[in-house]
This record gives sequence, structure tokens and C-alpha cells, in this order.
Amino acid sequence: MHLPSFIARRYLFSKAHRNVINIISVVSAVAIGIGCMALIVILSVYNGFDKIVESSYNSYIPDYVITPAKGKTINLGGEPVSSAIKKISSSGSAEVFPVLEETVYVQYDVVQSIAKIKGVPRGYENLERLQDKTVDGDFEFFFGDLPRAVVEENLATTMMLRPQFSTPLEIYLPSRTEDISLVMPQSSLLSLEIRPAGIISLSSAEDKGTVYIPDSLARELMETEEGECSRLEVYFATDKNQKPLMKEIKSILGDDFVLKDRYQQNETIYKMMKAEKFAIYMILLFVVIIISVNILASLSMLIIEKKEDIETYKALGMTNGSVRKSFVLHGWLICMVGAVVGVAIGLVLCWIQHRFHLIPLPGNFVISWYPVVVKVSDVILTLFSVAVIGLIMAYIPARSIRSKRQDN
Repeated sequence: MHLPSFIARRYLFSKAHRNVINIISVVSAVAIGIGCMALIVILSVYNGFDKIVESSYNSYIPDYVITPAKGKTINLGGEPVSSAIKKISSSGSAEVFPVLEETVYVQYDVVQSIAKIKGVPRGYENLERLQDKTVDGDFEFFFGDLPRAVVEENLATTMMLRPQFSTPLEIYLPSRTEDISLVMPQSSLLSLEIRPAGIISLSSAEDKGTVYIPDSLARELMETEEGECSRLEVYFATDKNQKPLMKEIKSILGDDFVLKDRYQQNETIYKMMKAEKFAIYMILLFVVIIISVNILASLSMLIIEKKEDIETYKALGMTNGSVRKSFVLHGWLICMVGAVVGVAIGLVLCWIQHRFHLIPLPGNFVISWYPVVVKVSDVILTLFSVAVIGLIMAYIPARSIRSKRQDN
């Protein structure tokens, strides 16, 4: 039997009378439990919001994109791009779409704005993940042989555009080959008129005012050669892990091209979400540290009260180190009992919210209740952090235990 552990448990669970020390210990354990419960609940709610944001982006963005490391265009017929495309296509579960992108000036009736055109090839309209985001009209780029455009919702709202209207959307872009005339600058502008076929609603953070048009029109407007594109979008039909394949593709492409996965395409947003969660974690952890000071106070008073017991332990052969360890374990057990109970209550509350949606989410969101996602890593991190804090707080007053020889 480990004697320091036995003494620590006896002090913790003994039927002692209700003095100030016991009350402070109970209050400390309860307060730590409330802090741990808050940590679990709030971190789980953040996980829920992160999952919603992540699923919102992942529902329509490409699984991977390939862009040039230098310059603005990719030559599809050159090496190593053609080899990479063949390798991806041979997997049987992926589609590769060469896309043209450029910033343009748009006008609809009397409303003007700056937007981005995205020239897409045939077959792009068959992407279900984008079809599901269509809120008005159709996600299509041809009506018979007549080209059509699809406009993102924010831009459509700004320009008061609807697919049912007969007014065409006018797109302007300065010519790459013509010199700009100071007398008639509009003469150096290339333009096209196109009817909108539908409106697509994406996340407001990603919706940058994009107009989707057939790549043939985008190529004429941007004056690019056949077989050139701004980037390659890769869409996989299954959720199977494609990292080994894309790692091989990255080695084929070399340093002249940049390969980005979903996380890297929205790196700023994901980093912001992680930073917010870390900030909340540190704030609540700081509250737990302040609460844990009560353990330091109660343990200091307990050491003073048990001074005669300490001398008895020493007379029976216990060393100063063993006696210190007994009181450190006692303070640490107070902390851990509160932590375990608090985490358990937090997990129960998260399950209740996830199962019954008791707490509604105010405002107009994609869901009407606070989302909750519990991660094992959050539970382990919370218990580990509180265990370290409790150990430090218990060790500080235990250092005062010395032998009579040291006192003299």
C-alpha cells in the first residue's frame, strides 16, 4: 500500500466535522467542476460551429486546385501538367476542370460593379455540389447554342439581377493587346453581353461577386490561347482518402505549380476559427487557475491544522518528502474530483443539447439550435490542464513542511 496516497485519501474522504477548511475544499472542488463543465460545453459548441462552417465550404469548393507558382496561366498541353491531368483522370473517381478567372467591370441596366468572371468548360454544370446551391433559375451555361451566365447571390442582389428579366449582363475588360487611348479609353475595352440563367448562393465569405460563363467567352474576353487556363479544379466523386494520389501529383508538378487542398484554399478562415477557440480556451483556463488558488489556501490551513499529525508521521519513520507528497496528493485529489465531475456534467449537457436541441440559436442561421460536437481531444486537454494546475497549486503550500531540525 502506498502510504502517502492512503493518507491523502483519508483526509479527503474522512468524516471530519464541517470546519472552514472542509468548506473551502468543497467550494474549490465545486468551482473547478463548474470551470471544467464550462470548458467542455463551450469548446463543444465551438466545434459545432466549426463543423457547420467547414461543411458549408466543403460542400462546393474543389477538393484540390492547381495554380501556377509564377504568372497567371497554365499551359494544359505542356509538361508536367498534361501528365498530372492524365494521372488524376486515370484514378476513375475524379474530374479535372480547367478554369479561367479575371477581375472585370460589369453593368446590369444602370447598376455597375466590379466582379470576377469564371470561365468554365462544358460538364461543369453537372457538378451536383454546385447545382444544390442554385437558389433561382438553373445552373446551366447554354440554352441550346446560346451562352448563359450564372451569378453569385451577393452580386445579383447588389445589381438587382434576376434570371427572369430580359436585360443582359454586360461585362467589360481592358484589352491586353490594345494601347489605352487617352481620348477614347472605352475603345480599348473588350465587352460581351450575356443573359443570366441562374443565381447561386455560396458562403458570404467566399462569395466575391463571381459571374460564371462558358470558357469560350472568357477566352475571347481575356484574349488567351486555346489550351490555357488560370487554374485546374479537381473534384473527387468519393470521400476516399486521396492524399497519396495528390502527393504523387505534387511530385509530378514540381515547384512550378502550387497544389492546395480544401484547408489551404480557405486557410485564413480555418486559422481564424482555431485562434478563436484557443482564445476561449485560454480565458476559461485562466478562470480555472484563479479558482484553483482556493486549493492553495485550504491546503495551507490544513497543513497548519495537522501539524501534530505531521510530527507523528515523521516519528513513525516518514520522510519530509513522503509527508509533502501526502498533502500534495490531497490537494490534487480535490482538484481532480471537481474536474472529473465537472467534465462528466459537461458531457451530459452536451448530449442533451445534441439530442433534444433545448437551447435555440437566435437569428437567421442554417440551423435553429446551438450545435454541439464533443471531441475526445478537448476532454483529454481539459483534464490534463486542470491536473497540472492542481498539482502546482498543491505543491506550493506543501513545500512549507520541514523537520524540527530544519526549523531550528
